[in-house]
Amino acid sequence: MKPTLLVLAAGMGSRYGGLKQMDTVGPSGETIMDYSIFDAVRAGFGKVVFVIRKDFEQAFRDVFSTRFGDAIDVEFVFQSIDKVPQGSVYNPERTKPWGTNHAVMMGADAVREPFAVINADDFYGKESFEIIARFLGEVASEKNLYAMVGYRLSNTLSESGAVSRGICEKDGNGFLVSVVERTHIECVGGKPAYKDENGILKKLSNNSPVSMNMWGFTPEYFEYSECYFKEFLQQSGQNLKSEYFIPYIIDKLIQSGKAKVKVLDTPAKWFGVTYAEDKPTVIMKLNELVHKGVYPEKLWK
Repeated sequence: MKPTLLVLAAGMGSRYGGLKQMDTVGPSGETIMDYSIFDAVRAGFGKVVFVIRKDFEQAFRDVFSTRFGDAIDVEFVFQSIDKVPQGSVYNPERTKPWGTNHAVMMGADAVREPFAVINADDFYGKESFEIIARFLGEVASEKNLYAMVGYRLSNTLSESGAVSRGICEKDGNGFLVSVVERTHIECVGGKPAYKDENGILKKLSNNSPVSMNMWGFTPEYFEYSECYFKEFLQQSGQNLKSEYFIPYIIDKLIQSGKAKVKVLDTPAKWFGVTYAEDKPTVIMKLNELVHKGVYPEKLWK
């Protein structure tokens, strides 16, 4: 049974200024998503499911429906605010999407096998896909054992300034205990440090595992997501800015003892395009990887 890759591609990219999921950054017109799909194919994934929005469906299909040939199966599912459990209510003035775990829920009818979740606009690296594919192969017949690919903090920092990262705490067996959001991390003397609530810089380890939203699940995760979404809407459905994030569910599952989440260390370097100013750096890094032979100059024939 080959795993499926669920790509969260419904975001607008308001800080970026457009549909950054479809912006070209590779030497032959590739998007960042192309590199993720290419790495997934090499790692043994059999299908990719794109979570998109109806209002840009045609533009997205025109680019990606036949792009990969017979290398991998392709499906599209759609995220919209009104896709909530029957009987649930929310603020009718809401326009903001419900967040990453709501996007994951859109794949419930398309995914029947172990699956990985990634962001469309993040570069994760070939090693990370190999690591998560191996894990998903090992848990294909199990339930309630999930994974998060943990990036080493030093491999996720920006040369442009401070970043926010979810610093992960593991137990002695390598299972996730908690994720603590640090909103201002920068390099000080060549080493990472964060500002606490008093503005005081405190050191962090270069190898501190951080979450970059690359997860591995088995299908019963959709059932948990549906259940907790009802609870979330009861508590926060009237809040116009509340978001149903993946870590919200993960924390619920860990604290209740319903599931465990293995932290999988990766040596890969992450990069992405949060702002338009990031694009030249991404182009440069991808060209370097092509030059080193990690990727061909043209990904798809």
